[in-house]
Amino acid sequence: MDNSTHVRFKVADRSYLAIVKKGINQLATQAGFQSQRLNEIDLIVAEMASNLVKHAGGGDILVRPIHLFTNSGLEFISIDSGPGMADPTRMMQDGVSTTSTLGHGLGSINRLADQAQLYSIKDWGTILLVRVFIKPVANLAPALGIDFRSILVSKPGETVCGDGCYLKTTPSHIKLFLGDGLGHGPEANTAIQTAINAFRICPDHRPADILRYIHRSVTKTRGLVGSVIVYDVATRQWNWCGVGNISTRLSGAMATKNFLSYNGIIGMNLPTTMSDHVLPFERGQLLVMCSDGLQSRWDHTKYPFIFRYDLTILAAALYKDYSRQTDDTSLVVGRIQGDYGGIS
Repeated sequence: MDNSTHVRFKVADRSYLAIVKKGINQLATQAGFQSQRLNEIDLIVAEMASNLVKHAGGGDILVRPIHLFTNSGLEFISIDSGPGMADPTRMMQDGVSTTSTLGHGLGSINRLADQAQLYSIKDWGTILLVRVFIKPVANLAPALGIDFRSILVSKPGETVCGDGCYLKTTPSHIKLFLGDGLGHGPEANTAIQTAINAFRICPDHRPADILRYIHRSVTKTRGLVGSVIVYDVATRQWNWCGVGNISTRLSGAMATKNFLSYNGIIGMNLPTTMSDHVLPFERGQLLVMCSDGLQSRWDHTKYPFIFRYDLTILAAALYKDYSRQTDDTSLVVGRIQGDYGGIS
């Protein structure tokens, strides 16, 4: 799971196209893409942006660098609230269009990208996920039997994000941290990055102990709220603990659990007594964690067939429908596949 921040490009009308293309070209250059691939990325961005204007009345493009072992690339997420499509799969083919245009746009994106997925609902809108790597990628299936995806977006007008997440895996444990630095901007970013650095090196396995370790490490920052969830391979259990307004939900066929955090601020006033909440592992469980940049009453079950797609599509749908757009926004969605740690 990449934990870098998405850069949000607003595409309201054609006057934005040149600015968006230039900004994303700079990100691609910084990521290490060379001339031919840069030209192909320019084409992808031009098609994505023009489709937002022509077919949806505008929308957003989220872009961030991604890393895959020895490879690097960019992730693009186009989000709109337009009329949607009745047959998204057909629209990814060359020569297909809902208007009088040639219809090569989505087909060319599909050819040029290493991964492209289109999700759309009539009268709801469309999400287009595209990933492009410096070196060709043959298989983008989740590695190690785990699949966790995140979206991190700064508050409009800010250049850094005060929210952050980190996933740490070992043969015996999967550990995930999501935090929200108080406020927003550079000082909130410093708090969350300090917390992530502490989480990375923390030797503890119990979430409450991990939060105490982070607390001791961030006392010189403005503080944060955060949650830690740990999957224990030996006991086949989830262990969770949180402080402050981070929402955590674990949903399965048998039960759905919303975890209630302790009151307090990590780095300032941690509760004197904290204990872990324990929930058994269930095959197919979905974990969703988010900051208060998302509205509290979000619902991940209302999107038909969305679990056939990359989990980033679900994260983008929740962002589209529930992001407040008045603060930093972060969310993580994930599940453990059946082959991690001998799970069957």
